[in-house]
Amino acid sequence: MTPMVMGPYQTRRQAGILRRNKAPVAKATTLPGRRAPVRAGMTPLASPPACVPTFIHHETAMPLPSPVFRRLASRRLLPLAWFLAAAHAAAAAPEPSITERPPVAPVRASKIVLVGDSTTAVQGGWGPAFCADHVASFLACVNLARGGRSTYNYRAEGSWDIALQELRTSPAYVGGVYVLIQFGHNDQPGKPGRSTDLAGEFPDNLRRYVREARAAGAVPVLLTPLTRRQFKDGQLIDDLAPWAGAIRKVAAELDVPLVDLHARSTAAVQGMGPVQAMRFAQARPLPEQVAAAQAGTTVGAPPTAQVVAPAGGPVPRVAAQDNAAAEPMGTPKAAFDYTHLGREGADFFAAIVADELARQVPALRRNLIP
Repeated sequence: MTPMVMGPYQTRRQAGILRRNKAPVAKATTLPGRRAPVRAGMTPLASPPACVPTFIHHETAMPLPSPVFRRLASRRLLPLAWFLAAAHAAAAAPEPSITERPPVAPVRASKIVLVGDSTTAVQGGWGPAFCADHVASFLACVNLARGGRSTYNYRAEGSWDIALQELRTSPAYVGGVYVLIQFGHNDQPGKPGRSTDLAGEFPDNLRRYVREARAAGAVPVLLTPLTRRQFKDGQLIDDLAPWAGAIRKVAAELDVPLVDLHARSTAAVQGMGPVQAMRFAQARPLPEQVAAAQAGTTVGAPPTAQVVAPAGGPVPRVAAQDNAAAEPMGTPKAAFDYTHLGREGADFFAAIVADELARQVPALRRNLIP
């Protein structure tokens, strides 16, 4: 078959037809004076017009742009090139807010560790509200209080060892580590395995807590116990007063900051009276308990069995709350009693603790929220 000559403007489709109807072509070679290779064995094209140089590649003829065309194209593309270069430069330029940074001041963080019984603990105490609502972000707050604990069994079971580990992290907290210690409820008599002697063991235990906290690099703070909300004939039953007094003596003796929660809470509860104070509990009182409080005296839950009045006699009166039963070892039940706190009670007394702590420990004042 006679080889076909490819014209300067031959299309790709025509080139495809050519490939299907001709023999295989040898490797392309470059002829002298040509700007593009041609296939060996093919007839070179007649010279096209000077303004349209051509090349032959893979059996396809395409015109090469002339110098005039290239100059014209470059003039038209020059503004676009400038725009792209400017956009690239703007994207590459660093943002001043990223490069111009003032010196960073090291954070001065502090830590508070809460130690005590259920009136401070996660459920039933003021501790959760204190940690959640009354400390700034620079003040870490760890609640290690546990229900049913006294100055004796909190140490005996190993809870104090856990607290000491928290206190020994003081180098990371340049603002200091503080431990708030509140006991008293379970140190009272009538709680086997928990009760301590008020005259000797109870204050001695407190002194030991203070010494070991200081040895760990922490600042101890003693708290007097939160009052119970029991009344008789309109007067608050202040049965924790002797334990609060013992704590005040130890604080003065060892020069320890004192948060007198007992004094503040007794004044507040006495002022609101037995009925209003009921709203601080974890659950709603029974109708019998509300009726008793309205008469000025609080009572515990009535017995499960139906109380039957003797013939012609009065209905037996429900007894006062059994504190040993209402304050068990472990997490207290979410039931009504005169010791533990619901959300409203926790908020109320946590605010008192934060206020007193800011007064007694000025170094913490900037990180405490009223």
